[in-house]
Amino acid sequence: MDSLAAVPGTGPATSPLPAVRQVRGPKRFSDLPADRAVVMAILNVTPDSFSDGGEHVDREAAIARGLALHYGGADIIDVGGESTRPGARRVSPEEEQARILPVIEALVKAGALVSVDTMNVSTARAALDAGAAIINDVSGMTVDEAMPALIAERKVPYVLMHRRGDARHQDPDAHYGDVVAEVLAELAGLRDKFTAAGVDPEQIILDPGLGFSKTGEHNWALLRALPQFAALGHKVLVGASRKRFLGTLLSADGKAPAPKERDGATLAVTALAAAGGAWGVRVHDAGPNLDAVKVAAAWAG
Repeated sequence: MDSLAAVPGTGPATSPLPAVRQVRGPKRFSDLPADRAVVMAILNVTPDSFSDGGEHVDREAAIARGLALHYGGADIIDVGGESTRPGARRVSPEEEQARILPVIEALVKAGALVSVDTMNVSTARAALDAGAAIINDVSGMTVDEAMPALIAERKVPYVLMHRRGDARHQDPDAHYGDVVAEVLAELAGLRDKFTAAGVDPEQIILDPGLGFSKTGEHNWALLRALPQFAALGHKVLVGASRKRFLGTLLSADGKAPAPKERDGATLAVTALAAAGGAWGVRVHDAGPNLDAVKVAAAWAG
């Protein structure tokens, strides 16, 4: 096992990158466990993400964090180079790719199964060429018209998330008569665009889009309705980790806890979602959430 020397920007010289283990090749989607929910670990290579913005914007720091998540048991590492928190600035596909492509290449070389969190077709294509195996697209109702053709061409799993409006200015779009029925219908309509373009339904993973053009009440209603999403015939991914609605739930004296103080509530959602039929959970802290999905699987028998 070869160990990498400490790299400037990742911390003190006494904190080297995790050792890179020898692998036969990157993990494949077909290698994912079928007896429990999978854990997709978030790796934001951004200066402005809501929970960990700036912590991994340095390339070597991002690689070190990704390796730690991978060796810590995360099933998938979800690498993103553009924040979608409210008010975040857009970045060009070129800047996005400069942030994430070297990180993806390093993690794939270490044997990780990597997804790319992007709304840009050019970035999705470049990430696949760099070794990513899954596209995680939060563009929702504004999905790029060229994305279905790319997914059909490359035959890779694709996370289709629901949202209305711009990812950064969503509250004005959070108006529903029946949030469950409308999100189900809108996701089904988007799904049909992909299948019409030649995408195999098995490639599609549905994400209700918690927090994206949703109020807290909407998020809870969607979580309670997970079996209805699974009934559409696709895998379902839940992304609740550290989000604002959990902070609201935990508020004391009118003050919500900071995002990293919401991990206990995140674990509860993970266990309940896994027991409720979710295929996977997207989380910041992979290890404890891996424990939670294992408990949920054992509970369900």
